[in-house]
Amino acid sequence: MFKKILIANRGEIACRVAATARRLGVKTVAVYSEADARAKHVQACDEAVLIGGPAPRDSYLQWQRIIEAAKATGAEAVHPGYGFLSENEEFAEACAKAGLVFIGPPSSAIRAMGLKAESKRLMEAAGVPLVPGYHGADQDPALLKREADRIGYPVLIKASAGGGGKGMRAVLQASDFDAALASCKREAINSFGDDAVLIERYVQKPRHIEIQVFGDSQGSCVYLFERDCSVQRRHQKVLEEAPAPGMSAARRREMGEAAVAAAKAVGYVGAGTVEFIAEQDGRFYFMEMNTRLQVEHPVTEAITGQDLVEWQLRVASGEALPLKQHELQMHGHAIEARICAENPDGGFLPATGRLDVARWPAHVSFERGHVRIDAGVGEGDEISPYYDSMVAKLIVWGEDRSQALARLDAALRDTHIVGLQTNVAFLRRCAATASFAGADLDTGLIERERAALFDQPGLPLQISAAAVVAHTLAKEAALQSTDPWTARDGWRMYGASARRFDLEAGGTHHEVLLSRHHQGGMHLTVEGQSLPFAVNSAGLESHELLLGEGLAQRRVTVKTYAQGERVAVFAAEGSAIVTEVDVIAHAGEGGGEGGRLTAPMPGKLVSFLAQPGDKVAKGQALAVMEAMKMEHTINAPRDGVVAELLFAVGDQVTDGAELLRMEA
Repeated sequence: MFKKILIANRGEIACRVAATARRLGVKTVAVYSEADARAKHVQACDEAVLIGGPAPRDSYLQWQRIIEAAKATGAEAVHPGYGFLSENEEFAEACAKAGLVFIGPPSSAIRAMGLKAESKRLMEAAGVPLVPGYHGADQDPALLKREADRIGYPVLIKASAGGGGKGMRAVLQASDFDAALASCKREAINSFGDDAVLIERYVQKPRHIEIQVFGDSQGSCVYLFERDCSVQRRHQKVLEEAPAPGMSAARRREMGEAAVAAAKAVGYVGAGTVEFIAEQDGRFYFMEMNTRLQVEHPVTEAITGQDLVEWQLRVASGEALPLKQHELQMHGHAIEARICAENPDGGFLPATGRLDVARWPAHVSFERGHVRIDAGVGEGDEISPYYDSMVAKLIVWGEDRSQALARLDAALRDTHIVGLQTNVAFLRRCAATASFAGADLDTGLIERERAALFDQPGLPLQISAAAVVAHTLAKEAALQSTDPWTARDGWRMYGASARRFDLEAGGTHHEVLLSRHHQGGMHLTVEGQSLPFAVNSAGLESHELLLGEGLAQRRVTVKTYAQGERVAVFAAEGSAIVTEVDVIAHAGEGGGEGGRLTAPMPGKLVSFLAQPGDKVAKGQALAVMEAMKMEHTINAPRDGVVAELLFAVGDQVTDGAELLRMEA
């Protein structure tokens, strides 16, 4: 076993590798960018080396600096994690030349599987089933268009050197092909330095099933069963589970043996994932092989009881695989939810900002357990525009799928993040849909369940308003002295006192009245309805609300987190952000000006699709931005004429920056 390894990555995977290495008695070295000086993965390792600026191209993609850091610190091996350089054959070869063990497959396997077109040819020769398509080297746009017409629409354009949904577009009709191809090529060259693409038939209602494989340097290779990763948005995974629902033992063995054949065809060593598109009738086709550990590997660990990072370290140090195929068993069911900083109702645009609050479920484990969190950030950390939007992975295990679903819902309910938008509420709704709960899975699930997933009302105003009032009363109680004349409880010798709260929720102003009787009882009036109200608070964050009386009384437990005037409220029914407005402090403030188009997130301006003087219609594409490695199209908010462009293509812009002005 190695004495010291360098982890050439950041975030939760670097933290995970560091934890496993520590358990095995292996020292670790972290590398970090200027933006990650205080990052969790830096603290998790024994040593840390600064390698460059915040942007990945200035730091985590600078493999020469990483190798220099490994040699300077005496590391014997390099673990690439996933993303960045994990599937870079040049980096793997450079490690070998420098006398460092690359904890991954040989560069020849990365090369063979890294280019999708080449891997398709190899898989065809190995007898692995393929989707009909074009995988040729000729990248003439006219030829690609003819091939798409030949295959028949819908087709899928995919970056040959890519993954993670980048450089990928589904094209439903011929008239959309040219624009989609241009966008794919731009994303591909920016993400992978290679704009080659392949064209495939777009399988209708497909499932995305992948097989975890592992090979050693003695020539052995096994599969550690399958994962279903069908729930996706923009070709990126949202929920993953193991085993795949409805998978028969015979089909599991057939897919597993096909995956092993694919791995052996390229002399594979280490952890890898063979991804398949599966028809609803069970037929499956090779899609690609990820020559690294996957983000969703914890669900495989949960059902097999194996530590795949430990397997990586042992295999890379020359040991044989810990278990043979017949010794591998699976037990129970596991589901992983990717918690991301993004706005699902806004087209999943990435969000940035500070994690003012990051509270995880009680009894959570950070390595093992029925509820597990893999996170590379914590409360007080920043989510920057430079890296992937994932905040954490929430993994649950149950004796069966029903128990796992119940644990997932409870864990998401108790995950409280404040300071920036996340997809936690969306994940909870997604897991509760009839399709997911009933295991009716395919990659179109999110689109099919739109009505249940997007633009949902959230926590009822009655509960969120009562929670804000409870928080204010608890805060005032904590501050008041024993002097009755300074108390702010509205006490009257006779009659009742009334206090108005001005609240804003969902963009709407609400007046809420709290009435106190001289005998101590309270009533809360929300949207014209007055109810008896009582509250029992344990500090400023935990409150038990009682609304109504008799058989109609409701008891609701809530959590509140205040940041200035904004109060985040969490309850079993959902969450809400409520602003308690100080009317006097905001007197005289006016509205914003019209005729502006602003950036919905920080990023780089890729192109303008209209010029000054152009007439544009509401919804027309006006600009393309790149943020967190993905392209985002910005549309006109109304009909008008473009008056002025305020940035140049290639400029970095901040969230809310005015990009162009429009006139009526």
